[in-house]
This record gives sequence, C-alpha cells and structure tokens, in this order.
Amino acid sequence: MADGGLSKQSGDKTVAVNVRLKTAGQADQPLLVNYTHVGFAEGLAHVDFGFLEPALLSAVVQRAKQGAAVPTQLEGARIARVALSLDSVFRLYQQLQQVLAGLQPPKPKQS
Repeated sequence: MADGGLSKQSGDKTVAVNVRLKTAGQADQPLLVNYTHVGFAEGLAHVDFGFLEPALLSAVVQRAKQGAAVPTQLEGARIARVALSLDSVFRLYQQLQQVLAGLQPPKPKQS
C-alpha cells in the first residue's frame, strides 16, 4: 500500500488529510522504468513511463561516442500512461522536490 498526504487549500486555509491507497490487481508489484515522457493535451498532462533495454541504450551511447550514426528512433515497452490534472501535476512537482531535497547531503555548518 502507498501512504501519503493530501493538502487541500480552501481560501486561505490548508487542510491536511492522510491518504492510504489500496492495491488493485497487480498494482502492488513495482515496475522498473528507465524512460519517461510528458505531454500536454486537452487540459491534462499525460505521463508515459517506459522501459528501454539497457544494452540498447549502451550501444547507442557507444556509437555516438565513436561518431557513428545513431538510430533516429528506439523501440521500448510502455509500462504505464497516467493522465494528470494540472493540480495533480503541481502536487507531484512539490513531492518530487521534497524527495530530491532529502537526497541532498547536509550543508556543512559554518562557525
């Protein structure tokens, strides 16, 4: 299960609510993705999560380093597509910023 929080802004007041997501089907199985693409259409952000074979990526990088021609198109597997409202995109952005900030090494204290 995924646990998280939801903050809903009502005028000047923010209300925090705990959210617990139950799994549906095989949604509890983690999926490995190494490619993402975000597009915007009809008021929704569409996020595609995909997987490209690592050997294929390595071969393309190697060819580029050698100055050889690289393919103009790669084929991979789309693992999931998620459509998000702009509010959800903004909340995801905030959550990702928090996660990334937590990965930063602590700044040394100056005396």
